Amino acid sequence: MKFNIIHINKCDSTNAYLQRLVMEDEPQEGTVISTSFQTKGRGQLTNVWEAEAGQNILCSILLRPTSLPIKSQFLISQAISVAIVDVLNTFAEDFSIKWPNDIYYKEEKIAGILIENTLSSKGIDSCIIGLGLNVNQQSFKSDAPNPISLHNIIGKETSVSALLESILERFNKVYELVYTNVALLRENYFNNLLFSGKMRMYSDEGGEFIGKIVDVENDGHLIIEDVEGTKRRYAFKEIQFKREQN
Repeated sequence: MKFNIIHINKCDSTNAYLQRLVMEDEPQEGTVISTSFQTKGRGQLTNVWEAEAGQNILCSILLRPTSLPIKSQFLISQAISVAIVDVLNTFAEDFSIKWPNDIYYKEEKIAGILIENTLSSKGIDSCIIGLGLNVNQQSFKSDAPNPISLHNIIGKETSVSALLESILERFNKVYELVYTNVALLRENYFNNLLFSGKMRMYSDEGGEFIGKIVDVENDGHLIIEDVEGTKRRYAFKEIQFKREQN
């Protein structure tokens, strides 16, 4: 896939901008909308994404995975998550994926991913991957509990445009696994998953419990095995991990 990066100085959100472009102009797969500043940056559900102008990666990527079954759409989330961690791990260790697709450094959040698919009876017409990655921003003013940037970690600035190009290059290779080797993609995703196989404190609607992540199903459901050996199955937002107290 060839990526065509279109940079704009400011927009409401890159996902919204690209959605309008898809409706109006039918851009090619690989179109990337990048911006220096979002006036209405979006996270999952009703969350907002804080980012200083010109300091971070704020972009959306258009895919047209028309041959991918709807039931397999979580593979796209796995592919972009793995690609980002692969690139960030060239700067420092301890990057991981917090299920389903937040990117963490230790227990701090460095990137968020918002994927919006347009579905039809035939499959997935279009897929927009929104990415917000904290690169050079050094302080955060929102009430987000644990933001961190690459600058906070390595102590120096990084070229935002070069980092985006590296992520796209890596994603191009990992994305091939969606169609050629799903088992390897799922293995890479699980191996990069925050706390996979480790006993941790979690919280669900029944309260706090100790367990370990033992699987992520093909459709994205998380499987945690508690200390009594019971396997619990969760959809997005049904489970929270408890941060360790320093």
